[in-house]
Amino acid sequence: MIETIVLGGGCFWCTEAVYVRVKGVLDVESGYCNGQTVQPTYEEVCSGRTGHNEVVKLQYDPAQVSTRELLEIFFVIHDSTTLNRQGNDRGTQYRSGIYFSTPEQAAVAQALIAELTSTDAFDGDAIVTEVVPLANYSAAEEYHQDFFERNPGQGYCLAVAAPKVAKFRKTFARLAKD
Repeated sequence: MIETIVLGGGCFWCTEAVYVRVKGVLDVESGYCNGQTVQPTYEEVCSGRTGHNEVVKLQYDPAQVSTRELLEIFFVIHDSTTLNRQGNDRGTQYRSGIYFSTPEQAAVAQALIAELTSTDAFDGDAIVTEVVPLANYSAAEEYHQDFFERNPGQGYCLAVAAPKVAKFRKTFARLAKD
């Protein structure tokens, strides 16, 4: 049975670039969620007035990759300790978030956060990742989809997305697609 989970880890270009390379992830779509506006545009989300987060929607086969493994990747490829910020990207649209579609996903997320906190995984910095039900999701505009794949030489992709992909490949080689 295929499952869906939505993750906000900063710019969706970077997050998407990693998850398209994960075994068992069948589809990755950049989008917006958990805001007030129905079907917001990128410009509206960037204004910070819609309440939406830039996210990736993952459809995955839990027989090939577990929810926990997807979330372990998530906590390695972004900074879960900065509120409304990832690097130079600032605003509520860049908040760290796990938007679950099942109670089991929420339990896995909360258990992993508790484990990371108890082991002081981030050197005393508190995890600020919100774990809430998915709401008001819409796909981002077509030009955002597969952005890294179509624009590997673009400055942001070279400076931010490519290092995240490299970190994923190094840390989670066993989960990388061939």
